[in-house]
Amino acid sequence: MTRSQPRRARGTVGHAHSALNLRLVLALFGLVTMSVFAIGAFRAGLAWLGVLCVLFVVVAVVDLIVIQRRRAARRREQPGARHSLFE
Repeated sequence: MTRSQPRRARGTVGHAHSALNLRLVLALFGLVTMSVFAIGAFRAGLAWLGVLCVLFVVVAVVDLIVIQRRRAARRREQPGARHSLFE
């Protein structure tokens, strides 16, 4: 079973290890931005830059998956709790 945060994290359930909602917003921003840059780089003939941007897109997608798993675990541990952007 996935926990909402790592076992040896300094945070607790009451005080989260990381701001998951903020990480979600930032990962989505990175995904959209790097996708646009990758398309622009490939159209401009800069394949190396396009490949680099695609790698960042992959990192953003993996981060989104991790964030969503941790948010789901947090919802299981704290049903009905509402979290702000910075919690």
